[in-house]
This record gives sequence, C-alpha cells and structure tokens, in this order.
Amino acid sequence: MTRAACSQRSTATRVTYVVVGAFARVVQGADEITRGIDIVPSTREENLRRLDAALDELGARRPDGTEPTLSGATELEPVLELTTDRGELKIVPEPTGTGGYDDLRRAATREPLGQGLRPAVASIGDLSRMLSALGRDDEMPKLLDMRRLAELEISRGIDI
Repeated sequence: MTRAACSQRSTATRVTYVVVGAFARVVQGADEITRGIDIVPSTREENLRRLDAALDELGARRPDGTEPTLSGATELEPVLELTTDRGELKIVPEPTGTGGYDDLRRAATREPLGQGLRPAVASIGDLSRMLSALGRDDEMPKLLDMRRLAELEISRGIDI
C-alpha cells in the first residue's frame, strides 16, 4: 500500500479512518497473514470526498472494473471490496458489532508502521468485539488469539 493508503491522514488527502480486520490484528500482535487492508472511514461528507480522491490516486476499482464513489451516496455499501494499484482494500463503514468510525476511534491507537506512517488501528478489545459479533465458528481461533493478547496486555499493565 502507498503512504496515502496506509496513513490515517494522508498529506495530500487527509482521509480520516481506523484500520480494522486482519492487518489491524497483525499490528496488535496476532499471528496471521493478510493480503489487504480494511478501513473504517469517518462517514462525514467532506471525509468521503477526500477518500474518493485518495481512491482515485490509488487506481481503486470494484471487482466489475468500475470506479467507486462514496461521497454523495445516500447509503454506503456494508463492505466495499476494491483492488488498487497497491493491493486489496476493503472499506467497511460500520463493521458488525460496532457503531462505525466514531465508536472505534475512541480506543484506537496510532501505531508506527515505518517510513513515518502512524495510522489509527482498532484496539484489541474492539477487534475482539468485531470477531465475536460475526458469530462464525471459523473466526474462533482468531478471537481466542485476540483474547490472549488482551490478557497479556492487562498483565503488563497496558490499557486495552
């Protein structure tokens, strides 16, 4: 992913979002492999306009090859799956078990990813809540890993 795709607030577009999903779990310490990144953007209209500009910059396309447009939409798709020039990107305005960006940002932390990137990443507690809300048996090992990480953080005296 490019710097614009990974940073919480791109210098050029200043998109506000929280990283969720497998990549967020990896950043928080999970042992997973992922090929893409999932984000929960602020759904304020100005932010959606900036996100549209960033998606255009990344060459984002839907599976059918069309360009996505988020700003001005009366209703956002539950999950928008995109392919960009830099990899897979999913935009999830309100992940299952959450109230969306405003809910997740309160406990998110800015995590260093290298090259000056410090995106907001969902907390271990919120990542666990999202996995639990999915209610899928195949997600249980991931949920148990998140709970182990939460216990480790608590034992180290770190707020989750």
